[in-house]
Amino acid sequence: MSDAVKVGFVPLSTAARGVLVAFCDESLKFGPATRKALGEAAGTVKRAAAANQFKGKSASLLDIPAPEGIKIQRLIVVGTGKGSGLKETDFLKFGGLIASKLNAASDHVTVLAELAEGAMTTEQAAAVTSGVRLRAYKFTRYKTKKKDGEDSTLRAEVSIAVDDVGAARKGYAPQAHIVDGVIIARELVNEPPNVLFPEEFARRASQLKKLGVDVEVLDVKAMTRLGMGALLGVAQGSARPGRTVVMRWNGGKRGDQPVAFVGKGVCFDTGGISIKGAASMEDMKGDMGGAACVVGLMHALAARKAKVNAIGAIGLVENMPDGNAQRPGDIVTSMSGQTIEIINTDAEGRLVLADVLWYVAKKFKPKFMVDLATLTGAIMVALGTEHAGMFSNNDELAERIGKAGEATGEKVWRMPLGPEYDKLIDSQFADMKNTGGRHGGSITAAQFLQRFVDGTPWAHLDIAGTAMGAPKSDINHSWGSGYGVRLLERLVAEHYEAKK
Repeated sequence: MSDAVKVGFVPLSTAARGVLVAFCDESLKFGPATRKALGEAAGTVKRAAAANQFKGKSASLLDIPAPEGIKIQRLIVVGTGKGSGLKETDFLKFGGLIASKLNAASDHVTVLAELAEGAMTTEQAAAVTSGVRLRAYKFTRYKTKKKDGEDSTLRAEVSIAVDDVGAARKGYAPQAHIVDGVIIARELVNEPPNVLFPEEFARRASQLKKLGVDVEVLDVKAMTRLGMGALLGVAQGSARPGRTVVMRWNGGKRGDQPVAFVGKGVCFDTGGISIKGAASMEDMKGDMGGAACVVGLMHALAARKAKVNAIGAIGLVENMPDGNAQRPGDIVTSMSGQTIEIINTDAEGRLVLADVLWYVAKKFKPKFMVDLATLTGAIMVALGTEHAGMFSNNDELAERIGKAGEATGEKVWRMPLGPEYDKLIDSQFADMKNTGGRHGGSITAAQFLQRFVDGTPWAHLDIAGTAMGAPKSDINHSWGSGYGVRLLERLVAEHYEAKK
């Protein structure tokens, strides 16, 4: 796992060295411990603020190199605005802003976790720490040379100065595992497709065994016995055989219904016989963002020993156009027994999900299923890259996911489902077609998936615009965002995990 910073907690009274980070409100007021730490440098801050028109607005920054009156290299002041009504996402943003100002020369950083009215709460300090780690992440594994002007890799030691070190460590521990899960998901999405193909993806998912997760890998022979003709139809055009990986975390009571998460894992998508255009095809290494999220989520739940029974299932394939690839006009039989006419081989993700959803629904009978997939370009036309599209057959589940999205900043927008859309995927030769044409493309894809959930409460998240190549944010400058790990972890923690 690639982590650009090492974080730890120290008392607020610890002497700063290297880079010092302090917080002030819109009146440029600091907390008492911060004022004491700054000493004579407080006057420098006032002069620099006036010169730079820094007014302490929320998420604004004042960067002062070698400030007078204190023996540090740099002083970074983060504005918190009025300081009241701040949310978790604000503190994540503050952490991200801090990380954005660090560079290769920032070998040691002290962050005074104190607001104008006093020390940050444990939750606030934990959010700042998470924001620092998430923003500092970079994927540089395959860079052997540095271009002129390119920053050296950051390897900073960041000390978060808090009021109660023991409480901070305890409070941050579960958040650290969630950040680890996000980084794992980012790593998987960022890997090149010649490195991360279905068998290798399955091997990496199997590493969750170290955390106590039961992992079963279904090979082609096993999937053939199960009748997974939809998934295998996609995989048959590649020299790399497909895999289904089923991960089980048993942290709840024995016999309790599990919650389930299903991820689309198309490790590379050429479009198959219905081949894509060459422009930006390299981005299709990220067509496994849903599967990456599920692995990261299962890591987070297991590492923090979540009191829940959870299933993570991912279908892993490559969609390639060789002589054995499926053709438009082919008819395949899914594990459910329903037949599917292939209209476009580039509508392959729903075929993979169809068999995995049915397998999970029938075998584990979960309380609910959430699938994640970089499924359609149509969802990006509808929602851009700020929200994932959410489709659901259950209002309560949809509402809970929506609230978790607002709390974490990984937002969703509910899209419609309805029987009137089914006619668009009806086939004259099979039970259904795998695509309904241009209009309502993300909706007809969801209607297709709904036919394979067997009445289980279910939500489908179309993350095509948020999992890869999404706009850079305060806490993410990686091509692979790890979208969905924090969202679904929050869903489980707040609504489905057994409480003490």
